[in-house]
Amino acid sequence: MREITYAEAIREAMSEEMRRDPSVFFMGEDIGVYGGAFGVSVGMIDEFGPERVRDTPISEAAIIGAAAGAAVTGSRPIAEIQFSDFVAIGLDQLGNQAAKMRYMFGGRAQVPMVVRAPAGSGTGAAAQHSQSQEAIYCHIPGLKVVTPSTPYDAKGLLKSAIRDNNPVVFLEQKLLYRVKGPVPEEEYTVPLGRADVKRTGRDLTIVTWGRMAGMCLETAVRLAEEGIDVEVVDLRSLVPLDKETVVESVKKTGHLLIVHEAVQSAGYGGEIAALVADSEAFFYLDAPIRRVAGLDVPIPYNPTLERNAVPTPERIERAVRDLLG
Repeated sequence: MREITYAEAIREAMSEEMRRDPSVFFMGEDIGVYGGAFGVSVGMIDEFGPERVRDTPISEAAIIGAAAGAAVTGSRPIAEIQFSDFVAIGLDQLGNQAAKMRYMFGGRAQVPMVVRAPAGSGTGAAAQHSQSQEAIYCHIPGLKVVTPSTPYDAKGLLKSAIRDNNPVVFLEQKLLYRVKGPVPEEEYTVPLGRADVKRTGRDLTIVTWGRMAGMCLETAVRLAEEGIDVEVVDLRSLVPLDKETVVESVKKTGHLLIVHEAVQSAGYGGEIAALVADSEAFFYLDAPIRRVAGLDVPIPYNPTLERNAVPTPERIERAVRDLLG
């Protein structure tokens, strides 16, 4: 199977859906001639023209608001926010309008829109451009929240998100854009709400998502050399959440470690811990549930501090060893 980058997989997903469905269009800052801040949309304007690849003013409120209006009146917009941090500027349009309209109109209105946003740290972009804020969107009823970790998942999940009749926040960790992985040339989708067991194991379950999935896999492979068998569950979709896969994995291993890049306080990892504590998996636990997450600090500019403000392979490995005693 061919290998392409995460960014190329996202571009393919958008282009294929725009060819398939004329109601799909793409909008955002510098996405046209410039090709996007991270080069994701290079060349798309040449194929689809400025009507369907629309450069917008520097106003996230306008971008998300226009996408919501277009969606509720029959289009399927894909709105790119240059950094996920800036979704905050359009949070009223996203969380107070787009997320609620279908419910408030008794299902007679649909809001099929996708908000794509580069998230996370690792690029030296400092505190205002490096946050992982998925928990905010998960807290708003009516939004779906997706965080792919591989090119395969990115393409398949984005195609499903574009076809969904609800607003979807699609978070892309910036360091993943240049990561390569196998992606089929033929048509496929990955359903929202289905986790992927990236590695099976018998001793301990790691539940994770986004960039941390790859880091956890690398740690699991290294620990396997010592006979420690770690299962890695990549949620992929936070809302809807594949509860069954998480519960069944923990019942099998008896240990749960949750790893996410976002800060620990009020992070989505707490929701996973509560899910397991409220399920039959709780009675299978041989040790307390443990989290490895970002420190409760703004992301530093200094590269050494930045690396250590979020989970590292060393912290993950140490937590695994501590849990297994």
